[in-house]
Amino acid sequence: MMKALYKSGPHAGLELVERPEPATGSREVKIRVMTTGICGTDLHILAYDEAAKAMIKAPMIPGHEFYGEIVEVGAQVHDVKVGDRVSGEGHVVCGMCRNCRAGRRQMCINTVSVGVQRDGAFAEYVVIPEVNVWVHRDESITPALGAIFDPFGNAVHTALSFPLVGEDVLITGAGPIGLMAIAVARHAGARKIAITDISEQRLELARGIGADLAIDVSRTRIRDAQKDLAMVEGFDIGMEMSGHATALPEMIENMNHGGRIAMLGLPTSSIDINWGKVVTHMLTLKGIYGREMFETWYAMSAMLTSNPVLREHVASVVTDLLPASEWEAGFAAAASGHGGKVVLDWTSI
Repeated sequence: MMKALYKSGPHAGLELVERPEPATGSREVKIRVMTTGICGTDLHILAYDEAAKAMIKAPMIPGHEFYGEIVEVGAQVHDVKVGDRVSGEGHVVCGMCRNCRAGRRQMCINTVSVGVQRDGAFAEYVVIPEVNVWVHRDESITPALGAIFDPFGNAVHTALSFPLVGEDVLITGAGPIGLMAIAVARHAGARKIAITDISEQRLELARGIGADLAIDVSRTRIRDAQKDLAMVEGFDIGMEMSGHATALPEMIENMNHGGRIAMLGLPTSSIDINWGKVVTHMLTLKGIYGREMFETWYAMSAMLTSNPVLREHVASVVTDLLPASEWEAGFAAAASGHGGKVVLDWTSI
C-alpha cells in the first residue's frame, strides 16, 4: 500500500488515503515519488469544475509534475535502470496515429495524460512508460527543480517557438510559466523583456528573474509602459500565458508589423480579437500545448546544466516547498495567484 491524494468520485475535494501500489507493466517503470508540483489542472480537479468534468473520470489519482527515483523496471525496459533519478513527460501517446508516425508526438490525437486520464504522481509511487522517462544525469538538478520540468517545458516550448535574438518580447501573465519564460528569453538573446500581471508579488519575482519591465495592468496600459523601454515600434514577440480575455487583444494592439505571438494560456471565455489588425499587420498567432517530445526536453536540460544563472532563476520560481501531508495549504497557495510554484515533498510522509 502507499499514501496518495485520491479523488474517490465525481465530486469536489481530494483525500490523503492508503491506495494499492501501481503494478509495473512490461514496458513501464515504477518511480518512488520525491517531489510533485501543483498545476492549474490539479486545481480544476480539486474543485471538480466543468473543466475537470470534461477531463477526468473519477476515481483517480491526479498529479503530473514530479521528480523521483526508479525502483522497478518491466521485463522489456532496456534504457533506464533502478536508481535513476527522473522526471516524466506526462503525455502518453499512441505511437500509431499520423502525427506520431511522422515524429510529431506532441500532436498525437490519442494522448492520455498522467494524472488526468491515468493515475498520476500525487502518491508515493507512480508508473509511466519507459519512453516517457527523462533521466537527470546532472546533480545540479535538485528534487524541487526536477519537479517543475513539466511546466518549465511549457515555458521553453512557448519561448522558443520563434527566434528571439535581438527581439523585444512581451509576456502576458507572470504565473510560474510566464516567470520561467523570462529566463528562457534572456538566455536566448532577447533585447527587452516586458511582463504583465496584477499581482505585485509576482511582478517582483519577474524583476528578480530579469524582466526589464514588470507592468501592473490594473494601473498601467502596455502602450504607456513601452515609453519606459524607449521603444519606437511595437513588440516583436508575444507570449500569452494568462488566458485572460483582455490579454490577447491588448497584446495584438502593441505588436510591431510582422510580430509573432505564441499562445499558451487557455481562455475561459470568448475573446473578441481585432482580426483586421492581425491581417494588416501581418501577425502570426501560434497555439502551444505541452512540450515538443522530446526536443524540448533536450533543450531544457542543456540550458539548465550549461547556464547556472538560468538554473538559479528557474529554481527561484519555486516559492513554496511543503510536506505532502500539508497538501491543503499547498493547494491554497497555488490557487491564491500571488506566489510562484508550489511543490510538495513526498519523502517524509
